[in-house]
Amino acid sequence: MKLPSPSSLCHPARRNPSPMLLAVLCAWSGSTWAQQSGPATGSSDVAALPAIEVRSTGSVAERKQLPQTSASVTADAAADSINVTDSSDALKYLPSLSVRKRYIGDTQSPLATRTTGVNASARSLVYVDGILLSALVNNNNGNGSPRWFMVAPEEIERIDVMYGPFAAEYPGNSYGAVTEITTRMPQQFEASIKAQYAQQDFSQYGASGTYRAQEVNASLGDRSGALAWRFSVNHLDSYSQPVTYITASAIPAGTTGAVLAQDRSGKNLYVLGAGNLTHTVQDTARLKVSYDFTPALTATYTLGFWQNQANASPQSFLKNARGATVYTSGFSSNDVDQQQWMQSLELRSKTEGQWDWQLAASTLSASRDLTRTSTAAFPAGQSGGAGTIADASGTGWSTLDAKGIWRAQGSAQVVSFGAHLDRYTLATPTWTTSNWISGGNGTLSSDSRGKTETSALWAQDVWRLSPSLKATLGARYEWWRAFDGSNYSTSGSTAFAVSQPEISHSGLSPKASLAWALTDDWMATLSTGRALRFPTVGELYQNVLVNGVYLQANPNLKPEKVWSTELAIEKQLREGQGKWRVSLFEERVADALISQTSIIGSGVASYTQNVDRTRQRGIEAAFERNDLLLRGFSLNGSVTWVDARILQNNGYVATTAGATSVGKRTPYVPEWRATLVASYKPDDRWTYTLAGRYSGRVYATVDNTDVNTHTYTGFDGYTVFDARVRYRIDQHWSGALGVDNLTNRDYFLYHPFPQRTVFAELKYDF
Repeated sequence: MKLPSPSSLCHPARRNPSPMLLAVLCAWSGSTWAQQSGPATGSSDVAALPAIEVRSTGSVAERKQLPQTSASVTADAAADSINVTDSSDALKYLPSLSVRKRYIGDTQSPLATRTTGVNASARSLVYVDGILLSALVNNNNGNGSPRWFMVAPEEIERIDVMYGPFAAEYPGNSYGAVTEITTRMPQQFEASIKAQYAQQDFSQYGASGTYRAQEVNASLGDRSGALAWRFSVNHLDSYSQPVTYITASAIPAGTTGAVLAQDRSGKNLYVLGAGNLTHTVQDTARLKVSYDFTPALTATYTLGFWQNQANASPQSFLKNARGATVYTSGFSSNDVDQQQWMQSLELRSKTEGQWDWQLAASTLSASRDLTRTSTAAFPAGQSGGAGTIADASGTGWSTLDAKGIWRAQGSAQVVSFGAHLDRYTLATPTWTTSNWISGGNGTLSSDSRGKTETSALWAQDVWRLSPSLKATLGARYEWWRAFDGSNYSTSGSTAFAVSQPEISHSGLSPKASLAWALTDDWMATLSTGRALRFPTVGELYQNVLVNGVYLQANPNLKPEKVWSTELAIEKQLREGQGKWRVSLFEERVADALISQTSIIGSGVASYTQNVDRTRQRGIEAAFERNDLLLRGFSLNGSVTWVDARILQNNGYVATTAGATSVGKRTPYVPEWRATLVASYKPDDRWTYTLAGRYSGRVYATVDNTDVNTHTYTGFDGYTVFDARVRYRIDQHWSGALGVDNLTNRDYFLYHPFPQRTVFAELKYDF
């Protein structure tokens, strides 16, 4: 069967693939493409992308028959081939995925998928053992980022990613992807300790330095009859490169040292200094306990705690005539003090007979979340003075799920169904203070509050029509409301308090999928589904001021209405040598929730609006080839092409003469993405890996006027190579050396991203 080339789908003027992309295409032409779904094959020692196991029978806690295309990585594969410092790193080479991680210890790391960008955290879902880590209090790359830090990498057994909104079990936020992290439970006593060190040498504009990170993880667990438990603690101490820069349109009088650059629209500006050089100290503790009341009934309790103490400081490039450092009004420091708790309780049956069921409740909330920021003039402001205190304590969410499954005799039909309830709470008051380092709350200067709540009923029927044909039909009905919304702001001595209206929406999301086993090793699956992505409480109610741009609350947003379709063709290669998959997909979104910048009165405001229509269509190919040319050598990777366009946008207001948003690329979605991972395992001790990641440039504006990519606030395309060598010394000890960004690529994704970073780790398993 001859497969179409992704490049043949593009206009010739757009053909400019990177060397990384060319390498992937060459691998494809060698007929080594492989699927990322279907039963996992081969040894767990193979550093590849094994697929999620799909079972026709089993309890509701096991992997169910779900119609999505999927990709997976196991703990063994990640340990061998990936430089991992937190759980998000394990997704690094999976198809069409990227996590915007600016430095080791970054707490604002959203997930981007095939058709969604790094500013759309609410368009995907991340779970650990069924506990929601996605912060659906917002849809951004800040406080809406998943809480990756609530699970340590050493706890993970495997990670499965499912693409598209084709399973009725998941809410409409799944239309990007669903990531399910599964942690391990011991079968006997076990313990481990791992130490890791990382170092980055960074140089950009006038900033340079060496930035280090140290991390230690310890865990232990045991099983005694019906009781099993696992306890893990993690400590991280990390320093970041500059995360922001202070810029101005002119050089301050009487100073030298400013660096001439251009902003993302191509206009000249001067870089005066670096900001948010962050030192973060984080601790995570997690306890998971399970008890088998009977062989068919298990209860599981999980308790997680995370704390973060961080401080960020600036660095000025400016000098006066005497050579002394000069600061302007744009320089500031901040301290962060955070504590978050996670709890869940699950009761499930596992008869693997005709009926099974599950009850689960979870909550994740911030018991303390304070950000203290200086507003006093520097350098005096570094040691105290006026400032603000932003308090997000109390922000969080809770979920409740009841699920059941019925299996027809002979498993010709499997029906699953359930009910869901969630609530999200946002609280973000900001106070003035006389001393930003240690002072108490002064006058309330702003506040944003609100809640959203969703209840849902869903059902899915997997019906085997014949030995080679399987249909999956499902539907989800949701009732959503937003309430208790309020905003408070001040202008000079005048205060403005607004009570926002309560709003509600509801709707049905049908799903359908047809899988056809053409032969024993060929599979074609056609899936389609509707999704409703309701506005987050932050999109509705959060008012903040960021870098002089006012982000305005919009309490009357409508939900995104998504129709998504995928045709996936998959083939298993012989004798466990690998697999390949090609997926054609299209996604049409009505009332897409996208932030736009417009003029309001005499000011510039950025706020979320309903964009009438967008369309994302493309092709994704993924492959895995084991024992290629010689035993122990594996090659796997992916390439994705997406044509993402705004088709209608009646709310657009041009800020540049002649600009338009219709026909322009949807913000933050690159045209090309690719990964390639080559791993060689000559024996049971050594593993050598060289990997690469490629992404084309993206636009951050709906009218695509941000034409300059290589600058602070711009978005570069990039090709980044990583390497890792792991050595298993004996059955207890192992060590690894690695490098991320091997070629020291200098690039921006709004923020300056890490340059060459080296890793060293040592682990002991009892």
